[in-house]
Amino acid sequence: MKKKGIYSDSHMKVDHRKVPSVNIIGAGLVGLSAALALSRMGIPCRLISPMPSERAQSVMAEGGINAALDTMGENDTPYDHYEDTMRGGVYLADPNAVWALCSRAPETVGLLLSLGAALRTENDRPVLRNFGGQKKKRTAYAKSSTGKILMTALTDAVRRYEAEGLVKRYSHHRLHSLCIRNGECLGAEVADLHSRVITELKGSVILASGGMNSLFPGLTTGSAVNTGDVTALAFVSGAELADLEFIQYHPTTFPIAGKRCLISEAARGEGGRLFALRNGKPWYFMQEKHPVLGDLSPRDVVSREIELVRNDKGCGGKVFLDMTGLEDYVWKNRLSDLREECIRYLRRDPATYPVEVSPGIHYFMGGINVDEHHRTNIAGLYAAGECACQYHGANRLGGNSMLGAVFGGQVAAESAASELSEKNTGEKEAGSLPPDEVMQPVGVRKEAAKLLRDSLGIFRSGKKLEAAADKIPELIGAEDSTLQRNRLRLGQAVLLSALNRRESRGAHTRTDYPETDDEHYRKTTVAVFDRNEVKISFRDIPEKRGGAG
Repeated sequence: MKKKGIYSDSHMKVDHRKVPSVNIIGAGLVGLSAALALSRMGIPCRLISPMPSERAQSVMAEGGINAALDTMGENDTPYDHYEDTMRGGVYLADPNAVWALCSRAPETVGLLLSLGAALRTENDRPVLRNFGGQKKKRTAYAKSSTGKILMTALTDAVRRYEAEGLVKRYSHHRLHSLCIRNGECLGAEVADLHSRVITELKGSVILASGGMNSLFPGLTTGSAVNTGDVTALAFVSGAELADLEFIQYHPTTFPIAGKRCLISEAARGEGGRLFALRNGKPWYFMQEKHPVLGDLSPRDVVSREIELVRNDKGCGGKVFLDMTGLEDYVWKNRLSDLREECIRYLRRDPATYPVEVSPGIHYFMGGINVDEHHRTNIAGLYAAGECACQYHGANRLGGNSMLGAVFGGQVAAESAASELSEKNTGEKEAGSLPPDEVMQPVGVRKEAAKLLRDSLGIFRSGKKLEAAADKIPELIGAEDSTLQRNRLRLGQAVLLSALNRRESRGAHTRTDYPETDDEHYRKTTVAVFDRNEVKISFRDIPEKRGGAG
């Protein structure tokens, strides 16, 4: 069997030291998608992650993946998907990138099905469910374990290329530094978490490292392994960040040890309803306040309403998700794993008893600033998925994250392949970590975590944001850990982004600026680290080209 590109013989192992390779930091949906795309083009890559793919955060994704497949007879189209995505993000996303995402979504889901992803089908056609912020059934799923199903399919597909030598795994490794010279990324130094040996891997770099959970220890639904350290390192190394102030609070979570446990939006998509007890009677407030989309309004809308109701003295400070009216068929065939989680952690059967819920940090819309081709401002450095700023604008629609991860990984791989450089070849040992360097701190120090938590909630005020932003430099100056200093600088960039956006839009609600100001702030917030300072500016959103939408 012959392949195009550098690799021409399927029985000959690739020597990554002698041919140009692409370094992928992260082995979740984005990393696997990028590795698969590169391998199919015959381009070797290294897959670098602290945990194996089977333990990536992507495995935890529940609800589904969006695509206008129109298998439910609702006349859905990619343009409808595009419009919902732009509207949900309050028109802050790059329209050309969003159009590419939505127009190629059926192709993306088709690829996953061809790889054996066991999405729910009837008569060989994917069954689609309702999801928040969308008026049509568009979300393909596998009960409430879609992430696990997609990860299984992609992991199996990539293993074939691992066996052939095109993909070389570096498990239990983390990014130590980026090799940047004259504005170009020439490779990465990675540290072995077992041996503490640092290896320099030459080649372009795709960052696929997930969200910034370390800034909010114990308050996120995501994995503690997704610290945001890669984003912080890229930032202090010269990469621009964008739209950091937009932090998505998922409406329906509950606390467990060290984190928040998610109740998938799929529960509301199947008929679950939010209520509070008012004067002793259930008040289904979303249906009353938002009669069009009700409980399936965009997540920022639902989270704000829950927070308001919880602070209403007449409602007892509690909000519940009522799933008791769902049919046995739905529990058995669509939400059985969600039911098991509730029983395991809450010791309550959601089919019998309503579940108390409150919002928890679930997704970071902002991240490393990339163009529609997933290129950063540094040549040879790319980013995709939750660590990047792409597709979601001021608020992400449920079902678009897995789509953005798989599609974004493909696009980043295509860009890296088109700009592959022969000079970026080789790997060598580059030292070892100092004995006193901590490998994976759980989060920022308690004082910093409290500052970020108190000022970056669902409702924000300039007074709290300014006070926190003024305090952070003092904490940075007192910090002796490079990892922690970088995290604090990332937190500082989030605070300053939120402070400078003097409006309310999507997931960013300012009590002192409650209106949306399109004239001044329908722009991308850009953060740069320059001469040891975080600087914030606003940049125009790209114009929509004729083919977009």
